[in-house]
Order: sequence, then structure tokens, then C-alpha cells
Amino acid sequence: MSAPALRPNPASGEQIVDIARRHQGERYVLGVLVPKNNPGWKGPWDCAEFASWVVFQVTGRLYGCERDFGDASTADAFTGFWERDATQLGEAVSIEKAARTAGAAVLRIPAPGAFGHVVISDGTGGTVEAHSPADGVIEGTLAARRWSTGILLPGVEYTEGPSFPLAAPPKTVLRLTMPVMSGPLVRKLQAKLAALGFDPGVLDGEFGPHTQAAVVAFQLANGLTPDGEVGPTTAAALGVRI
Repeated sequence: MSAPALRPNPASGEQIVDIARRHQGERYVLGVLVPKNNPGWKGPWDCAEFASWVVFQVTGRLYGCERDFGDASTADAFTGFWERDATQLGEAVSIEKAARTAGAAVLRIPAPGAFGHVVISDGTGGTVEAHSPADGVIEGTLAARRWSTGILLPGVEYTEGPSFPLAAPPKTVLRLTMPVMSGPLVRKLQAKLAALGFDPGVLDGEFGPHTQAAVVAFQLANGLTPDGEVGPTTAAALGVRI
């Protein structure tokens, strides 16, 4: 299947949102490879494959893929490649600006060994996203979630709406950082994971790569967004207070 020709006029952010919304309810499978040049694809998706596929449908350009200038039928999308392209091929903007810009992307940068998350802003504080194994593609919200950056994509004409308040992210999110997070709360998390059969390694109170892998395994087993981070939703599923 051949790739569509690049559009002579800029695509719009509203077109990105419109196409994304047509796929609500479709299935989520982490690590699936989506042919970006197949306009009839109906899932499954993961978050990066969904966002990259939608962008390709509107602009005819690969974005957020390992090889953005390769074969669109086999281009592999990943949140880490979205991080790379945010500065090399797009424009990194504030979360607040992305929230009021329809068709902007909003990214949670992945820690090493994890998957991050990327969504499409609807311009009014909402999202369209391949969210998790439990819900598939949904309309969600940007509010009260941890994000790293907004992204304006090349070849897209955006309309920026008025500013509005956006609820702050949770104060405590247990995740892999440098230096490594540590303390009794992480130790409690590790003990809970181990008790549920998800091996976090040594119960040392340090949120290292082994603990992150256990969190991802728990999230996948429970239909959650597999980003390796323990915020309010994952903590509630684990039965841990943070």
C-alpha cells in the first residue's frame, strides 16, 4: 500500500482530533505495530502507534517513529521517539498551551525500560488517546495527570483557544528517576507488588528498574496504562496509599 502524497496545504489540528475520535472503543495492545499508511486500520493500538497513525493520516508524514523517513507500513512508533522528535521535528510547548490547542500532542516521557504515554489534545483540556488494555481508545482529560511536554507537530496549522485553569498533577508519583526515589513508601510498594506475585527485586526501598518492571507487569495484568509509574490510579489498584 503506497503512502499518501504530502498535502499541498497545511493540515489542521481539528482534523487530527476528528480522525482520532472516530476510533473510540477500539482495542489496546501494548507493542502492536500499526501500518501508518493503512487508512482503514481499526486497531489494535498502543498510545504511540495510535498518535503516529493519526498524524500520518492527516499530514502524510511519519512522526514519533524509529525511522520517520522509512517505510510507513513498518515504521515503529514509541514514546521515546516522540520525545526525540519533540525537539528535532516539532516544537515543544507548555502543557497549558497544548491543552488549549486542538490536535497538539501531550507526552509523558518514558523512563529507561518503560513506555511513557502520549495523547492528542482536543483543545479544551480533554484528550483522545489509546489509554489502556481495559478501555482501549477513549476521550479522557489532561487534568490531574503527570505530563512532561506538549508538542506542536510540523505541517499542521493550529488554532489556539483561550487560557483556562488545568488541575495540577498529583504531588506524589512513584517512578524511576535519577537519583533513584527511595524511602518507606517505596518499600511498602515493593512489598505489595511482591505479595501480589509481581517481583520487584530486593525489598530495599529504592525505586529502581526492577521495581519499575514489576509495576509495568502489574499495570498490564490489571488493564492500566503501562507507564511504570505509580500515581493515584495504579496506587488505588494496588491498595497502596501514596
